[in-house]
Amino acid sequence: MTETTHTQTTPPGPAGRPRSPEFRLAAGALRGLRQDLFQDAFAYDPLPRMADAGPVTRRLSGRAREYAAWSPHLLVAAGAVVAMLAAVSHVQAPPVTLLCGLLAVVPVLLTLARPVGAFWVSLAATVVTSVIDRADGSWPWLPGSFIAHLLVLTVVAIRTRPRTAAWMWLLTALFGFFAETAFGWGDYGTDTAPMLFLSALILLIVTVRHIRREAQQEVTAQQTVTAHERSRRTLLEERTTIARELHDVVAHHMSVVAIQAEAAPYRVENPPPELEKAFVTIRENAVAALTELRRVLGVVRAEDYEAPEAPQPTLADLDALLANVREAGLAVEKAVTGAVRELPQGIELSAYRIVQEALSNSLRHAPAAGARVEIGYVLGGLGLRIVNGPPPAPHLIKPSPGAGHGITGMRERVSMLNGEMTAGPTDDGGYEVAVFLPVPAAASEGDA
Repeated sequence: MTETTHTQTTPPGPAGRPRSPEFRLAAGALRGLRQDLFQDAFAYDPLPRMADAGPVTRRLSGRAREYAAWSPHLLVAAGAVVAMLAAVSHVQAPPVTLLCGLLAVVPVLLTLARPVGAFWVSLAATVVTSVIDRADGSWPWLPGSFIAHLLVLTVVAIRTRPRTAAWMWLLTALFGFFAETAFGWGDYGTDTAPMLFLSALILLIVTVRHIRREAQQEVTAQQTVTAHERSRRTLLEERTTIARELHDVVAHHMSVVAIQAEAAPYRVENPPPELEKAFVTIRENAVAALTELRRVLGVVRAEDYEAPEAPQPTLADLDALLANVREAGLAVEKAVTGAVRELPQGIELSAYRIVQEALSNSLRHAPAAGARVEIGYVLGGLGLRIVNGPPPAPHLIKPSPGAGHGITGMRERVSMLNGEMTAGPTDDGGYEVAVFLPVPAAASEGDA
């Protein structure tokens, strides 16, 4: 016999029946109303000062910027004064005039510290004002209460979220209809419709502003994350490329060592056993190191990657590179200073790639400008300087925007060789890349 189990996904009703979707929707709405307008309605929430990087304050300096930071508070206070003047405009007894003025100004000023509580105070002040001052002939909002309540709705909507603004407008509508139906008199006109129309228009504008600002923040955050991920991916890709190239360089040298160690005993007539044993050990160690190197660094290769059959380029191949660049339309010159000597192949390869990438950037960003490549063989290292002039204006060939990988790749190569690099615009509007790659003294002596 098969036992069937049922999962209860909704809260049961009085008779154990599951709640309907309509009931759950209404319950969720009531929970939202309680959270937005009833729970901690009078909690202290002061209005913050305007940020120094705001569109207004960043144009000012000194004491003017400090005063401008309080401009939201001054605007609210000015609105409270306008509401108070509208409330005391009637000819009434001084006590009534003073009370109406206070009932208009207090809710507006309260939005600076307790925004949700200010909404309830505004409704209560509207009731009191409509009872003690009936001279205007409107119901239930008199001019002072009308302006004050609109200001309260606006400020609270700006300071809270769109759902709270919707609840305030709905309760304002219910209050207006109830006041007209239960306590209105025939001799007085109604101003509920103007209140609802104006408040709906204002709250709609505020809500659109909220949504637009949240969308901008979301886009900015997404762009920041995307830029970070792109930079990280670029760095990893460049490291992978460098690791592949260095792997090929080191593998070539280790293979040469193994072959020379195997052939060395045959070049000596009657070599002693100790020498043969030493060469065998050298060859075994070279083969073991080569195998381990391929195992460790082989993980950086793509599945379709094949080691190049031709040797990796060096500075001796630079003339061919410059010829290709000239054919592409970039006038480039080369200057070599110092005693030209053979450097370690890793240095030669990295120097070639840096020049190649710098010239590619010149072609991409300043296609009609000339470039100059300077190579300096100095004591303790190799200096490179690649500079291009500003593109002539007007020029027919438009620059091609790149992904920003070139400078990142060059810096990564220089960093892995413990070198130094600077890159930036020149005074005449061009761009310069300067690199120094140190060469160990032992390597220089061995190459010499």
